[in-house]
Amino acid sequence: MPSIVKRGGSPISAADAVALPEPLAGSGGDSTPQKRKLRSDALAALRDDGAADPARRVSPRRCLNQSPNTPPKRIEKVVADKPMKPNRSPAKRLPDSLVADSKWNPRDPQQMSAAKEALHVSTLPPSVSCRENEQKTIVDFCKGCIKQGKAGSLYICGCPGTGKSLSMEKVKGLLWHWTQEAGLQQPEVLALNCTSLSSTSEIFGRILSKYQLPKMTNDRTSALQLLQKLYSEKQQSTKMMLIIADELDYLITKDRAVLHDLFMLTTFPFSKCILVGVANAIDLADRFLPRLQSLNCKPTIVTFRAYSPEQIIRILQERLKVLPYPVFQPHALELCARKVAAASGDMRKALCICRGAIDMLEAELQESTRNPYLSMHNEDKGQQAVTVPEFTKLQEIVAVTIDHMVLALSRTFRSPVVDTIQILPQHQQIILCSAVKLFRGRQKDTTVGELYKSYLDVCKSTQIPATGFLEFSSMCRVLNDQGLLKVGQSREDKLRRIALKVDEADITFALQGVRFFRNCLQ
Repeated sequence: MPSIVKRGGSPISAADAVALPEPLAGSGGDSTPQKRKLRSDALAALRDDGAADPARRVSPRRCLNQSPNTPPKRIEKVVADKPMKPNRSPAKRLPDSLVADSKWNPRDPQQMSAAKEALHVSTLPPSVSCRENEQKTIVDFCKGCIKQGKAGSLYICGCPGTGKSLSMEKVKGLLWHWTQEAGLQQPEVLALNCTSLSSTSEIFGRILSKYQLPKMTNDRTSALQLLQKLYSEKQQSTKMMLIIADELDYLITKDRAVLHDLFMLTTFPFSKCILVGVANAIDLADRFLPRLQSLNCKPTIVTFRAYSPEQIIRILQERLKVLPYPVFQPHALELCARKVAAASGDMRKALCICRGAIDMLEAELQESTRNPYLSMHNEDKGQQAVTVPEFTKLQEIVAVTIDHMVLALSRTFRSPVVDTIQILPQHQQIILCSAVKLFRGRQKDTTVGELYKSYLDVCKSTQIPATGFLEFSSMCRVLNDQGLLKVGQSREDKLRRIALKVDEADITFALQGVRFFRNCLQ
């Protein structure tokens, strides 16, 4: 019987070779070798006969938890003990960052109301962000007064909407937890808004009402005099009083007596009050309380700076975290933050603008519902007319876009300059855009020839046909007459000095709603 020759790389070895049948009768003992049968055919023949080869090698690829180098005996044991299972690929799990969040449905009244409520000024955020340093300064000051049992005064100032009042609410909670952990007596807290007082001197009656004193028979004695007498004598109670007077500048009178007497209460020998005044005026203590500095009792000043664009974006995002779906496009929030930070840094104004952008989206959806069969394409061009419901179904609005934010900002920061820029012809707008790019981070004026080169670069990058120099010079004179550019005098037009007469932020804001100019100004 002919033997099978072992070849290199062949999966069949000499020990594993399957015996082939004898040569067919009639071959006459011809030495011509028979055609070798495939191993799969031989194994199929064995299975048909019901015979099984116990010593045959099991393919390592069909063994679980084995490698091709595993000995055959070990493979047989594993196959016998552990039944074969189909090899299935494990289910792939997307990263958390790629898992699609639930989408916001602006047509749902409940979801629309929840988004507006999260951005309302009266809604307290889960945490007061971007004011950790100021809060730490105030808390440390109050802790020092409580530990030493001495009175003190603190003045908090800053522009409107910078988180002063909100930070004081946080400070009260921090002091309460600190006294609980330290085992100290909690201070009596009197928080009042000075605008709610019927008269400026009423604040002394509010402070006196916190002390449980016997009723005085002499009605002519004022509350201020009683407080001065109380703080001049040694008291049995060692409990401190924290007085938070918001809108402190309301107490400014002609003689400034009320404001001066209020801070003087902290200078008495047995005074137990910690006075914290909150107002917008930064130089209130220097302008209205010069005598306090001469008496060496000038209050400690803590200034709340205006919010930066990054801080405004962070605060808005933290407020929107309570919602399980995104409401704004990132570029829309960034535009709002940059405009508000450049104007005033007022966080309350940023919240109102975001709510206004949601109102713009809501009005747009209501308008599309009233006019359900407005054509979205030009039928004269032979294109198929698409109605608003079909178009909305294809392009579903799931977030407040930058266009809605531009409309809300224009209502808040509307100015004649912005209106003038927005109604200019396209090439005059390109000239202003070129001037902003040319003056950004460089000199504030240049020649008409240099500005024309910048204008040509913008037109070339956007594939817009540029005008000639004579027409360009004429458009610059038109912009000069409208008060947008300042063009000097020279014998040659190219050597004339030219500069912007309006703020770059107004030009950027006026052209931000057009994608073409938005890309140019980036």
